[in-house]
Amino acid sequence: MLAASLIAVASLLVGQAAAHGGVTSYIIDGTTYPGWQAFNTPTGQKSIGRPYSSYNPILTTSDATFACNNNGQASSGQLNAPVKPGSTITAKWGQWTHAEGPVIVYMAKCPGACSSANSGQLDWFKISELGLISGTLAKGSWGNGQIMAKLAYDVKIPNLPDGEYMIRHELLALHQANTPQFYPECAQLTLTGGSGSLPGAGYTVKFPGGYTMSDPGVLVDIYSASAPSITTYKVPGPAVWNGAAAAPQPTSQTQPATTVTTSTTVVAPQPTVPAGPTVPPYGQCGGIGYTGATQCASGTCTKVNDYYSLDQTCSAYGGRKPKSQAL
Repeated sequence: MLAASLIAVASLLVGQAAAHGGVTSYIIDGTTYPGWQAFNTPTGQKSIGRPYSSYNPILTTSDATFACNNNGQASSGQLNAPVKPGSTITAKWGQWTHAEGPVIVYMAKCPGACSSANSGQLDWFKISELGLISGTLAKGSWGNGQIMAKLAYDVKIPNLPDGEYMIRHELLALHQANTPQFYPECAQLTLTGGSGSLPGAGYTVKFPGGYTMSDPGVLVDIYSASAPSITTYKVPGPAVWNGAAAAPQPTSQTQPATTVTTSTTVVAPQPTVPAGPTVPPYGQCGGIGYTGATQCASGTCTKVNDYYSLDQTCSAYGGRKPKSQAL
């Protein structure tokens, strides 16, 4: 009887681990680098990935392991991968089973060698995010759904100063009502050929500390009565930094049309650029306690609730019923 109970518990734990996932390799400019293998022995592992012990989620934003899913330290076999501005990094997951939630990618410059740096003390800036793509909170399409389908996510390295950096891929799973699950993994990079500058303080956060459990994009119930009518979602964290602009810029912009005749070329007037800092599409532009930029780079600032407003709408995805524990 005891043996049967132990087998049942072991099967449950294996099933829970199998229901999650983590980055297991990286393809950088066509070269594949091994990521950390969480269920292999740490002894002898050589990887650009920072070590982490399991596929289990982090359940609170204040968790000491929030930066890279570990104690902040490198492994004994830690490696760096070479990159340059414009390099494409493809993170590869061995498995992923949660379709609801955003994909978020950060970078941070190490003060010297990254192998000597504590990831919890770095200044992280966001270089990519993919949240709600279409539909509503009750039923739609998410960045996590694309990870589930492709088990891969591409980002380009922005123009940055030379040096050693960490890159952090985070999946935020929202399939349990008001019970966010965070899955971050980090890797180490050495950048050469850079000529840019680092982002300002308005773009950077520390982990833990970059989110709170009450953030609109963290505390989410995709099964609520209002979810079928909600088409907006605020990805947690700062605005995406594009590597050049001093203030947040829109992710895309329609260029003015040019009309050519046999005698003249007529160019449509350039769009008016707001003075001062602006908020990109889907970025927060107002709300109780908000102190950031309020001018939209494009579109208008639309109130969603008393706590935050968005300059444009995005969308959401529905899916699995909530569970009583992390699955």
